[in-house]
Amino acid sequence: MTIYDAILTVLPQTQCTQCGYEGCAPYAKAIVAGEADINRCPPGGEDGVVQLAAITGLNSKPIDKKCGETKPRHIAVIDSARCIGCTLCIVACPVDAIIGSSKAMHRVVNESCTGCDLCLPPCPVDCITMERINGQLDWTLQNAATARLAYENRLKRLSNTQMPPTTNVKSKAQLAAIAALNRAKARRNTV
Repeated sequence: MTIYDAILTVLPQTQCTQCGYEGCAPYAKAIVAGEADINRCPPGGEDGVVQLAAITGLNSKPIDKKCGETKPRHIAVIDSARCIGCTLCIVACPVDAIIGSSKAMHRVVNESCTGCDLCLPPCPVDCITMERINGQLDWTLQNAATARLAYENRLKRLSNTQMPPTTNVKSKAQLAAIAALNRAKARRNTV
């Protein structure tokens, strides 16, 4: 196993972008290249930093507060009475944990949700909240492996459904979701 693979295995695979990278794989590459510190992953917590330190030989340190705070495991919950079926949360979810269709109420597949919070900013009616999972342990390596597979499957699905580059026109919902995600990333970077 390469250092990159070992780092990627330890990262929680929430794809939350709190580290400042587009996901866990780009962050792992940046660590290997010496471009990112090992303490930029709030979902991985202090235990994650300790594991990354052991892999890289770097000193362990507290989570960089500029990236956010470590929280207990939580998942998205959609208020069905307020959901308008816009699909922006579906587009934003990096692991396909939200299901539904246009103009129909959406729901979260609890077992698939990584708690990345990326569905919150694009929701125009604020019908999504993040709630602690009662009775659930914190994020595990098995959760990470499952989330990584879901993320990779989503990437494959999206690459199989894209039109050729000359006709790749994004829908209004996709453009709105991309804009909302960019705004959320910008807010995270200024905090």
